[in-house]
Amino acid sequence: MTNIKETSSTNGYINSNTKHVVRLRRVNKSFQVGDSAIPVLKELSLEVHAGEFISIVGQSGSGKSTLLNMVTGIDFPTSGEVLVTGQDVNTMSENELAAWRGKNVGIIFQFFQMLPALSLLQNVILPMAFAGILPRNQRKARATELLELVGLGDQLHKLPNMVSGGQQQRAAVARALANDPQLLVADEPTGNLDARTADDVFDIFVRLSSEGKTIIMVTHNQVLAGRVPRVIELEDGRISRDEYSGVKVPTI
Repeated sequence: MTNIKETSSTNGYINSNTKHVVRLRRVNKSFQVGDSAIPVLKELSLEVHAGEFISIVGQSGSGKSTLLNMVTGIDFPTSGEVLVTGQDVNTMSENELAAWRGKNVGIIFQFFQMLPALSLLQNVILPMAFAGILPRNQRKARATELLELVGLGDQLHKLPNMVSGGQQQRAAVARALANDPQLLVADEPTGNLDARTADDVFDIFVRLSSEGKTIIMVTHNQVLAGRVPRVIELEDGRISRDEYSGVKVPTI
């Protein structure tokens, strides 16, 4: 896989001249329930620099998944500004969002979301076919390379239900990397895995971070969160803590 050292991150810390990949300004999000508007995010502002690896933690209902939905353009704020990879997410049409997301954002879900009728290899090729960035005759080789990267080089042609949950999540990471996106967003990527397998998947994130990928990971796993250079805690729709943990991701 192409090494993507395009940032000025050094050992998990960010220089002041590094560009922003994510910038949220005074974002509010409310959901209508009957006659009432229920606030979920409240005047939330956040900046994520290129090359940062951050974890987002907080109790259930604190707004973690809603925040990820703002960043990925899956949902829109009630008010405020959301800029991701230099794009104003709020102003794009559904078709523009789909094209932008396919090229710029890799999403890793808690429940894998692998298409059951396709092999692992075909699942990884699919985002390339949708985005149309890579020529058709190069897609299989790239998908194979990515699956080898996550330790699944001998499982290419198996269906998702023929491999373990941990292997499906590894394949989901490979799929998220298919179009070499600027940003990886992971929503509880180890939530359904045992501790050893969760560590293995997390180690893949560490490796990708060391190569310069920007990663935002929501997790309930406090042990894993503590191994990430920057930790953001949400409480009642607001950022209650935003600090560097002292962890330094090694630079390759």
